Amino acid sequence: MIPDKKSAFDLLNKAGCSKKIIRHCRIVADHAQSIANKIKEKGYSVDIELVVIGAILHDIGRSRTHDIRHGIEGVYLCEKYGLDERIIRIIKTHIGAGISSDDAIALGLPAGNYIPESLEEKIVAHADNMVEDDIIVSISTKIKILQKKGRDENIIRRIVALNDEITAMMN
Repeated sequence: MIPDKKSAFDLLNKAGCSKKIIRHCRIVADHAQSIANKIKEKGYSVDIELVVIGAILHDIGRSRTHDIRHGIEGVYLCEKYGLDERIIRIIKTHIGAGISSDDAIALGLPAGNYIPESLEEKIVAHADNMVEDDIIVSISTKIKILQKKGRDENIIRRIVALNDEITAMMN
């Protein structure tokens, strides 16, 4: 099942997400929709409804934890709610520009592919990368934030590569 926007926000509330997380999800969804619209205008096939609902629900797992496991916790919740596998994949793959199977195991996540593959997965991951709390930032600002947090250069490179891929589709 793919819920409508109101039902998706109801699920965030039902799961116990804070107002701050819900505000963040709303801004990511608006930004992702804008990106998806621009990409669609350039002739790419993109499911805008899927992008918006996936973006609304991408951080539902933050109702349980704010660490790296929030993605997989969101997967568990959305499986319980009977959501469409495409929504579940967006939630699973939204962190950074994805997590390789080897990195997932090293991070204590269940083995699996956490790399965004579909265009909708990539748009949501990118939109989330560009929203710090409730502010849309540039890629250069995002890089500085990640460097200040001490993030691995490989993670930063993947985020930049995803940014470049999405930006190229919009131009």
